[in-house]
Amino acid sequence: MKNTKTIYIVLLLITTFTGMVSCKKLSDINENPNDASTTHPRAQLPKVEWDAFTTWHGTAPLYILKMIVQTDGENANQIYNWQRGSFDQYGNLRNVLKMQEEAKNINEPSYIALAKFFRAYYFYNLTLTFGDIPYSEALQGETTGVFTPKYDTQEDVFSGILKELEEANALLKENPAVIEGDIIYGSSEKWVKMINAFRLKILMTLSKKESNTTLNVKTQFANIFANEDLLSSSDDAQLLFLDQEDNRYPEFNSSGYGSGMYMDSTFIRRLQDHKDPRLFVIASQTRVGQEAGLETDDFSAYEGGDPIVPYSQVNDKAVLGKLSKVLGRYTEDATTEPYVLMGYAEQQFIIAEAMVRGWISGDANAAYNEGVKSAFKFYETYAKNLSSFVSEDKANSYLAQDIVRLDAVSSSEDKIARIMMQKYLRSFHQGGYSAYFDHLRTGYPTLRKSANVQTAYRWMYPQAEYNYNSTNVSAAIQSQFNGNDNIQSKPWWVQ
Repeated sequence: MKNTKTIYIVLLLITTFTGMVSCKKLSDINENPNDASTTHPRAQLPKVEWDAFTTWHGTAPLYILKMIVQTDGENANQIYNWQRGSFDQYGNLRNVLKMQEEAKNINEPSYIALAKFFRAYYFYNLTLTFGDIPYSEALQGETTGVFTPKYDTQEDVFSGILKELEEANALLKENPAVIEGDIIYGSSEKWVKMINAFRLKILMTLSKKESNTTLNVKTQFANIFANEDLLSSSDDAQLLFLDQEDNRYPEFNSSGYGSGMYMDSTFIRRLQDHKDPRLFVIASQTRVGQEAGLETDDFSAYEGGDPIVPYSQVNDKAVLGKLSKVLGRYTEDATTEPYVLMGYAEQQFIIAEAMVRGWISGDANAAYNEGVKSAFKFYETYAKNLSSFVSEDKANSYLAQDIVRLDAVSSSEDKIARIMMQKYLRSFHQGGYSAYFDHLRTGYPTLRKSANVQTAYRWMYPQAEYNYNSTNVSAAIQSQFNGNDNIQSKPWWVQ
């Protein structure tokens, strides 16, 4: 009897299981563990961060900022004659969106907050590059079927990204945590500081719109400065490189630094005029200087090429050994220096400018000096075997010069010019196009160009937008530039 009962129970279980299987597809119950439909956002975060921190680097900004010249051909960036830009950053934004979706699925506020930051970062880059851009309807093809998004005005884009950053700040403060997979900080506390510093950067970008009542730039800036945590000298948001596959410094072994690339005389002379020892950690001596046995810290051993004469003339000078090249450490050292997306030096220069403009009260000289010292400290830390040239005592001596001291000039305009110069000198292979946008916003520092070369304020929209989103891109061009999509047209933010 006992055996009969046992057999009955087994048969009942088999029947029940068979019924369950008949009601479900095999794919629903036979899940492949190697083909997961979901993933934790910590697995996505490293790529999101790597892409964001490396997206605006390379040599193109260096040509635009008159830091390097080409001697074996005409570089369009060197003569401000670029044409169409790229929407590639929307591809990176798709990865951010996927991370955000996974974070929402498992209610992980830290990753949601970081997604908001990276969204703001990319949309900030894109709107500065082009003008009006798809924002409110962007990246909604999978969810709403909108494959041809409308273009939002720059005012609305800036308003939106500032709101996203405010939300990111609040989420991280409300949910302090160790952030797994984070290759930048690892903790929410430092991300809070960095995000607030980035908010200050965006607001200062809008200095020409300080009377705009929608954005309330000055009020927002003052509130963040007074009430929020900001970066300290050890809090740079930077991507450190490792000497291993796919983790090396992006310029390592780059062939682009070959025989045709040299330092621009614009940059070299400014470093020389300021007796700035950062020259010795950025550029190499000319061959003539080396053969003469000049010391590394002899400013006369360095020389650049004139960016506005025919490149053949600059090449002749190079053949004679009278041009400096980019120092070898940038291509020979796999871990030469980190990329800084937002750092203490830039933050302090922004704060100094805000004080000069009267947006906030405080000691602009002190903030400016801290920015310079931090900029020197960066190279002291990462320019291997060259730290003695940029040590703390060298930074102090540098700051004592009349050509450098902020309090050596009296007008607000002259003070802003000096702040912009220091932001510029800090930006070799750091910050992408940020120094150029500062130049467009303030006029400083001046960038050498031929008399017939007009200032370029933006990039033209990608051809793909004309092919696949023609109605919306055409409407954006008409509303902003009277239908003329050209690089000399001023977008809203800089008018």
